[in-house]
Amino acid sequence: MGSATREALARSVSALAGLGAKADLATAEDLFAAGRVVADSAQLRAVLSDPSADQAGKAALVQRVFGSLSAPAVELLGVVAGERWSGQDDVLAAIEELGIRSIAASAPRNVDIPAELFAFGGAVTSDSQLELALRSKLADPAAKAALVERLLAGKASEQTVAIARQLVLQPRGRSIREALRDAARIVAAQYGQTIATVVTATPLPEAQAERLRASLAAKYGDLKLNQVVDPAILGGLRVQIGDDVIDGSVSTRLTELRLQLAG
Repeated sequence: MGSATREALARSVSALAGLGAKADLATAEDLFAAGRVVADSAQLRAVLSDPSADQAGKAALVQRVFGSLSAPAVELLGVVAGERWSGQDDVLAAIEELGIRSIAASAPRNVDIPAELFAFGGAVTSDSQLELALRSKLADPAAKAALVERLLAGKASEQTVAIARQLVLQPRGRSIREALRDAARIVAAQYGQTIATVVTATPLPEAQAERLRASLAAKYGDLKLNQVVDPAILGGLRVQIGDDVIDGSVSTRLTELRLQLAG
């Protein structure tokens, strides 16, 4: 992410915070829909991401194209259009992030969106046919969205369903696993949390997982654990928090031992 995009995104998120309760699930759905319109129009995408374009002209364009959407969504789109971005893809990513953050900020306290996204990600990765169906570029996006809705019906909140549906409607070159991780990270960031992905050969008992979370939180702050089971690591665990990786897996130790013996 370029420095221009980081600064632009920070100001856009600040604008979202300024809307308070006005930004909700409906706002997010409007932002998602607008993002798909922008993605489908090379001309619109180019104008909105052009730092040299007339700001008044871009504001008028946003009103003309998206004026029928909710007032909070149009206001946020106007903020995005007025910022300086490092590239066109960053504009699309920003619109999606604002939508996800709107959902997170307005969700009831008893809705654990990251946990639901992690659970859905686990279900997808454990079923190769399902992952292929959601990943296929040949499949109709609307059909994939309908599949997501059927899979999550009665198992996840409307907030999580809205996010997952957006991810398959507009994958932006990401696999469904990558997109779900990105979304969970954004939701956690809105809550002031960090995601710690913990890979183990077998599921961690709840008490052990909580001790690990507390231990990591002492260094990294408030954390949300994303537990991934991968028998290939044989034993131990691997933890990734942002760019930091703590690898205590048996498979890695064996690899290091082989390298030492070979040297």
